[in-house]
Amino acid sequence: MIYHTMIVSFDQPPHETELDQYLTDIERVMLDSGLVRSVVTRRHLPIPGEEAIPALIATAIVQVAVADTEALAKAFTAPGMHEVIEHWQSRHPYKVAWANHEPLV
Repeated sequence: MIYHTMIVSFDQPPHETELDQYLTDIERVMLDSGLVRSVVTRRHLPIPGEEAIPALIATAIVQVAVADTEALAKAFTAPGMHEVIEHWQSRHPYKVAWANHEPLV
């Protein structure tokens, strides 16, 4: 099993309801691909002073579990994936950092 963990950082964090919708849209399109085993999304838990750190600070985390790297590559070409990304990027620009890794436990 391979995990694809994305750190999503919006330039200007969207309103809570919009962030919820973004996370729902990402989860839906990944699951609809039929290529992922699970998708888990969470909001970043900010701490005081972190904005002073010169790093990409998350707005949310998305973790996708797939069987292997081939399934992961195919998931990102699934129907609807690019439309969801383009929709959200045009409304609320964001950056993404990610890591593909084996289970952490």
